Amino acid sequence: MTVTATDPAEQTGPPAGEPAAVAVPRPSAWWVLIAGAVGLTAALALTIEKIEMLINPDYVPSCSINPVLSCGSVMITPQASVFGFPNPLIGIVAFSVVLVTGVLAVGKVSLPRWYWVSLAVGTLLGAVFVHWLIFQSLYRIGALCPYCMVVWSITIPLLVVSAGLALQPLRSGSAVVRGIYTWRWSIVALWFTALILLILERFWNYWSTLI
Repeated sequence: MTVTATDPAEQTGPPAGEPAAVAVPRPSAWWVLIAGAVGLTAALALTIEKIEMLINPDYVPSCSINPVLSCGSVMITPQASVFGFPNPLIGIVAFSVVLVTGVLAVGKVSLPRWYWVSLAVGTLLGAVFVHWLIFQSLYRIGALCPYCMVVWSITIPLLVVSAGLALQPLRSGSAVVRGIYTWRWSIVALWFTALILLILERFWNYWSTLI
């Protein structure tokens, strides 16, 4: 009887002990890439504007458009430096990671499930921070930062995408997870609708003068 050694090239499964990789759909990969690029651009723009304000106290940021849409009014508040340094520096680091992740995903580089879980958890923390900033902007500062709003608008969809990838194994076993996944973009649409209505209601005295 002849025993034939198995060709390593014929082995299809991952080596024992190696973390299982996540299959990333093409649209999700591109969304992560675009979200990282847009978020990083907004964070860099805010950082540049902050530096300009530090150099020249009379500098008017490019995103200060009117009394409501005014980056300058937001950037001089304590909320703009919660941890003792400008908040956009957090965005530069975080969105750099997201951008690199998107490049790898678009390039079909397999990443382990723990990585996507970590990204989803990090994005969730970012979403919590974003909602705190939204509350502060609307009801404490009384002004909106357009570049910050760009970050708001991509953080929630990014959370949906990253969480969807991280929770892939639970979709078949949990009706709750499957239901949330099925209606995820409807939930995002409702979130955007609620945010727009809050902004309209909070600053209606100003918006009504433009009609």
